Amino acid sequence: MSFGKLQGFIVKKLGIAILSIIAVIALITLIIYSAPIDATRIQFGQHADPKSIEIMRKKLYLDKSYGEQIFRYFEDLSPLQLVAGSDRRLDDYQYLKLVSFGNKSFILKKPYLRRSYANGEKVIDLIASAMPSTFILAFSAMFISMLLGLSLGCVSAIKYGTYIDHIISALTTFFYAVPSYISAILFALLFGYYLHDWTGLPVQGSLYNLDDYGNEYFDISKLILPSIALGIRPIAMISQMTRASLLEIFTREYVRTASAMGLLYSRVFFKHIFPNALNPIITTISGWFASLLTGAFFVEYVFNYRGLGDLTIQALSQFDLPVILGSCIVTISVFIVVNILADVCYAIVDPRIRF
Repeated sequence: MSFGKLQGFIVKKLGIAILSIIAVIALITLIIYSAPIDATRIQFGQHADPKSIEIMRKKLYLDKSYGEQIFRYFEDLSPLQLVAGSDRRLDDYQYLKLVSFGNKSFILKKPYLRRSYANGEKVIDLIASAMPSTFILAFSAMFISMLLGLSLGCVSAIKYGTYIDHIISALTTFFYAVPSYISAILFALLFGYYLHDWTGLPVQGSLYNLDDYGNEYFDISKLILPSIALGIRPIAMISQMTRASLLEIFTREYVRTASAMGLLYSRVFFKHIFPNALNPIITTISGWFASLLTGAFFVEYVFNYRGLGDLTIQALSQFDLPVILGSCIVTISVFIVVNILADVCYAIVDPRIRF
């Protein structure tokens, strides 16, 4: 019975997630295609041949209405599609023909994010090459945030009302007030430039470098400063949420009963207090983890870190529509999926949520 309720809960959340992704993609597509900018003229320059521009506009379907452009984009994203045999998009699709109806066929295909206007590469390939670096950065920043945030929050709650509690609260409030791009600039200048002789950390650089022989290698020194800069704000929120949640549990009757029974404080804390304080902490961690995955853009830009953020900013500067849309779709999907996973974690930790 309990497992069935959990399954129903997961199915319901997945349905909501799919509808949310579709709605947000439609909104973002409408906004981007409605922008008063001619992408073809950006690619060819202001003095390009009008005939060449017109041919390119037809090729990219930019001569169609906004509604038709959005519909065609959703067709490209859809795993199932009814398509004519003469449709030139079939050359770019990876598909399996299911049923044919005259000159049209019903196909099963991989979602197609189109090709970059700037270099002609497939958007999915550009994103696939950029995402691992962003995932590594986000996981590293989240690990630092969880380690320091949980530790500071526990110490602050245990030392409630003391000068240690006040110092930690003031410090975390300051951390939260500093935007990520400001902390990125400060860390780059302080530890990467002025103190470089002591830290040995670079100001900028990609996670993957080439040695003198042209071989690619993983350079972890390029990860340290961006991870800390990106993790500063989550440290503050995780710490404050941990402190508030623990303080609430401290006042519960079963905690006082366990203490009155003479149990060791460490046993009471780790068996009765901390597990029951996890739900709001999981909420905070999951929300910030999704934000780190989708919000590392400015940190990547400051450190010249080659990830999804850097790719998206470059695409925005060139008004490269397919790359912009592809990056938005990926970040939206990641954000929603992470939040769905967090909801499932709540349901496992606290079965009451399934109802």
